[in-house]
Amino acid sequence: MPRTKEGHPTDPLWQRLRREAEEAYAKAPALATLFFESIINQPSFEAAVCHRVSSRLKNDVVSLPLIVQAFHRALSADPLIGCAFKADIEAVFERDPACERLIEPFLYFKGFHAIQAQRVTHWLWHNGERDFALYLQSRSSEVFQTDIHPAATFGQGILLDHATGLVVGETAVVEDNVSLLQDVTLGGTGKDAGDRHPKIRHGVMIGAGAKVLGNIEIGENARIAAGSVVLRAVPPNAVVAGVPAKLVRMMGVAPSLGGMDEVLASLAYDSFDWTI
Repeated sequence: MPRTKEGHPTDPLWQRLRREAEEAYAKAPALATLFFESIINQPSFEAAVCHRVSSRLKNDVVSLPLIVQAFHRALSADPLIGCAFKADIEAVFERDPACERLIEPFLYFKGFHAIQAQRVTHWLWHNGERDFALYLQSRSSEVFQTDIHPAATFGQGILLDHATGLVVGETAVVEDNVSLLQDVTLGGTGKDAGDRHPKIRHGVMIGAGAKVLGNIEIGENARIAAGSVVLRAVPPNAVVAGVPAKLVRMMGVAPSLGGMDEVLASLAYDSFDWTI
């Protein structure tokens, strides 16, 4: 990676995050330890993510160095994990209207922290360290209020907005550029064994409190309204709502991944035809 004369990487995202940390320190010197240990004194963005998430997961049972070491082992074995770190923070910055600086999800947003914790537990799960994976998953559930199985598969550019109450089952698959709001469940129906959880394709948005149950596919760029219960496959570019969820409309052109306001406006229940 190219470096400046001062020895810092020229990665634009990392440079911006460091600059934001320095500006934040100038305005809030009482938080100096947070800014310096989490960002300013770290050698790279990837190392900073490892340290920040690990610092939130550590306790008297599993130390900070042990968790950081697990992150670094995962990154060394699979560099795509580091790429996912960057894609995820960019997704939060671009799609969450409450996010004005990169430093906000990096330091404070538990959704960003939860998905990075899952990335390391996923690697541990598939590399013979299942007890460590399950322990960190349990700890992540306690700290971030999410319950994401280590075996679940996630792509890049994931936004877990608020994240509280999110449940993702063992055989779930979540592809790139997916947005999941709080209290979403990607679960089973309780009747099946084996491959029993949803497959969420590229660009899907699932509203707050929605439940997607069973080994069903949610097609690319589909939108699921808040509070819906989805028990059947959803085609690409479809908008569904209700309990059980039914088709509201088809979007002729795949929507942008931008602000959620137009998405939520299009899911207004007062225009829903319950006879569909």
